Parts: sequence; structure tokens; C-alpha cells
Amino acid sequence: MNSQKQATSALISVFSKDGLAPIVEKLHALNITMYSTGGTEKFIKDLGIPVVPVEDVTSYPSILGGRVKTLHPKVFGGILNRQNNESDVAELAEYEIPQLDIVIVDLYPFEKTVASGASEEDIIEKIDIGGISLIRAAAKNFADVLCVSSVNDYGTFLNLLETQEGNFSIEDRKAFAAKAFNVSSHYDTAIFNYFNKNHEIAALKISENNGKVLRYGENPHQRGFFFGNFDEMFEKLHGKELSYNNLLDVDAAVNLMNEFTNDDPTFAVLKHNNACGFATRATIHQAYVDALAGDPVSAFGGVLIANKKIDKATAEEIHKLFCEVVIAPSYDEDALKILKGKKNRIILIQNEVALPEMQVRSCLNGVLVQDKNAKTDVLEDLTYATNNKPTDAQLEDLLFASKLCKHTKSNTIVLVKNKQLCASGTGQTSRVDALNQSIVKATNFKFDLNGAVMASDAFFPFPDCVEIAGNAGIEAVIQPGGSIKDQLSIDYCNSANIAMVFTGTRHFKH
Repeated sequence: MNSQKQATSALISVFSKDGLAPIVEKLHALNITMYSTGGTEKFIKDLGIPVVPVEDVTSYPSILGGRVKTLHPKVFGGILNRQNNESDVAELAEYEIPQLDIVIVDLYPFEKTVASGASEEDIIEKIDIGGISLIRAAAKNFADVLCVSSVNDYGTFLNLLETQEGNFSIEDRKAFAAKAFNVSSHYDTAIFNYFNKNHEIAALKISENNGKVLRYGENPHQRGFFFGNFDEMFEKLHGKELSYNNLLDVDAAVNLMNEFTNDDPTFAVLKHNNACGFATRATIHQAYVDALAGDPVSAFGGVLIANKKIDKATAEEIHKLFCEVVIAPSYDEDALKILKGKKNRIILIQNEVALPEMQVRSCLNGVLVQDKNAKTDVLEDLTYATNNKPTDAQLEDLLFASKLCKHTKSNTIVLVKNKQLCASGTGQTSRVDALNQSIVKATNFKFDLNGAVMASDAFFPFPDCVEIAGNAGIEAVIQPGGSIKDQLSIDYCNSANIAMVFTGTRHFKH
């Protein structure tokens, strides 16, 4: 295996020509012979630089509308030969195959074509065959060949070319081989997922090229990483780097607020993935004030999110609180100036980006995958279980509470009054415990529960919850229904003049 190797030849066949010109010029300056095809060949010629058409090597033209250009033994022999193998060297001479020391490829943009909504015919034509084969061959033979596999690596390669004058070490070639197999595996994953979009084949393939090392994981002794395009979804205006736990809370905040995107001004305060404060009001300022009132103790160190622009008055209130992250679609300039007063406070603008439709989490020695819970309870879903029907105002509060309940850890009970979260019982082992926890919290923060409504993420197996709720002043309940003992809860609600509606949909969140 050659540790140092001076390149004398290069094969260039790329889709993207951005940044290619200085590479070609440097290769020419180093007297490195270039071979190319089609549009890339024309690009090099237009620079006034000599280039050898691949057809001159293979004695075959580009055929089938350009589908077959480089797929030939005289090309792949030049890439795959082992220069320290006498038999390989002899065969190259016998068949007049040129040695290829550098291979530069940029694949057809398959993912971009799919994302553009193009026709299936156009998408299929963007499945690169020759390019992906060149990448795999060159990366496999990194002992002798340096493979540049993406436009994203043009700059890195040019720097290496300039600093080392085309004399590459085995470490250089192996590092570029790793990049190449990352490109090829990601490309194939995207193609497979396009063909398997309905999951007819029970196989899971995930590939994320945007990776970031975090300070640590959930705790300082754990390593942590984020894989995804954070910058596509958010514009970070200020503050420290987001941690593993910050990202989990931001995810919870975004998914919750997505339920209220087009509603009146709404503000949420989250802690440990659960809303501890939430309110919808006529102004974003009042929404924040009333959301904070839901649990000003838990709000310390929390994540804040708004569905409307944050103004100066709201920023002044937020600035009184120690919080980790503030998220909004936009900010007034004077509001930003105030919020930036804490150097570590993370300030994000949320962009409109489609979120994944599937959820993936590790489990045992494998992974669990499920559809995202895209169901939101609406008025048309409700069946009226009790003699007493909820008022229009109660119906609004019930659906408001149901949305909150859907995004709160199970077992959960959510108490709401006038579109304000009074309290919730989160992550409890029994629904009775969740209810009692929520009542205690609401009482501690001076909420009057008379006239409030209650949401449960699952049915009541016994009438104990509605009885406890009724004694606390709850006047309306929303729950999935479906227990074999539903009638016991219905009977109690009828006797206590409590309105209860069924949604028919459970919203467990484990």
C-alpha cells in the first residue's frame, strides 16, 4: 500500500460545476492529465484547458441518452488496479488502460428532485448509476486513488491540492474514502426510502449528514450528538450552544405549538418536555403573563415559545425570568435588544419546515418506529355522553385542554379554564394520582377550579376521577371513552351535573 503517492491523472464527471474551475486550473498547473465526459468535458474545454474525452479511452460513445458513459473496463480498470500488484500493472499495459489517480464525482441531485415535486420519470432519471459506481470503485481502491465524491468537498480537496501539490498520503486517501462511502450510502438510502415510502418492506434506513457533537448527553457523563438540519428549521439569533436537553424541550415546544399555529396569540412555557404554563389571549403579552401564572416555579430554566411576534412589553416580562430558550416566528427589534441582555439566553426564530411523519426511538436491542400522532381532536369527533351538554365556551376549553393533553406525558390529566392551563398531572402511574397532582398544583397557585374543564389522555376505568373532579369544581370533561365501565362515570356526571364528551381517540405519550 503506497503511503505517499503523486497523482498524474484525474477523471472528472460531475453534476455541479460550482467551485470546479479552480480545481481544474490547479490540476492543469500540476500537469495532471484530465479525463472527462459530457457536460463536464465541455466545461473544462471552455476554460481553455486540455481534457481527454473518455470516449477516446473506451472507443465507445456516450449511449442511451447519456445513461452509459463511464461504465467500461478501461475506466474501471484504471481506477481499481492495484499499483503494487504486478499482474494488475501488466494487464493495464496489455489492454492500454490509463491509470487514474484522482476521481472527482458529484452525483445527480436525487433528493432535491424528489423534494421539488418532479414527476416520477424525472426522479428516476436522477438516480445516478455511473457516478455512484465511480465513487465506490475509487473509494474501495483508496490505497492508490483519491476520491472526491461531492461538491461539498471541492473546497477541502482544492486546499489539499494546493498545499501538497498533488502528493497525497494514505491518510488523505482513506479520509476521502470515508467521505465517499458516506455519500454513496446516504444516496442509496434516499432512493430506497423513495421506493419504500409506504413501508411495504419492513426495513428501517435512516441517513443524516448534518451531525453535531453536543457538549454532552442527558447528563454530563454521557456523550451526545444531534443529527439533522437545525439551521433549516431555526435561525439562532443569540445565546449559548443548545444542549441535548434543550433540543428535547425545543422539540416538545414546537410540536405543542404546532397545534395552535393559526390561533389567537398563544404562549407556552415548557419544562422537561411538558407544558407547565399555557394560555391563549388577545395579545401575546397577556398570553405570556397568564401562561407564566400557571406555574411560575417550574418556569425557572424552562423553554418559552410563542405563536406570534414577541413585542417589547412581552420581552420585558420574559427578561425577569431565567429561561434557557425563547422561540417565536419573529421579534420586534427593541424586544430583541432586551432579550439579548442575558448572554446565555438562546433566542430562536422558527421557520416553517415540515417535520418527520415517523417517530423513531431505541428499544431493547433494536428500535421502535411509529406514525407520528397527527390526530387532533376536533368538534366533529365528539360524542355527548351525558344528559348535560357542554356550553360553547366549555367546548372551546375542552378542545384546548385536549390538545395540551396530547402533548403531555402519560398518565396525564389537564385542567383548563378560559383557555389557560391551570395545572396538569404528568407522567403518573395512575390517573387518580395525575388528577390529584393537578388539583394540588392548581390550588397552590391560587386557581379557582369552579367552572374549569378536565382532559384525560385515556379513558376512566372507574368513576373515581370524575368524582374527584366534581368535588374540585370541574364542570366539563373530555376523554376518549371506551371503558367497559364507562357508564359508571357517565352516571356520576349526570348526578353531579357535569358535562362529559368522548373523543374516541386515546393520546398516550410515553
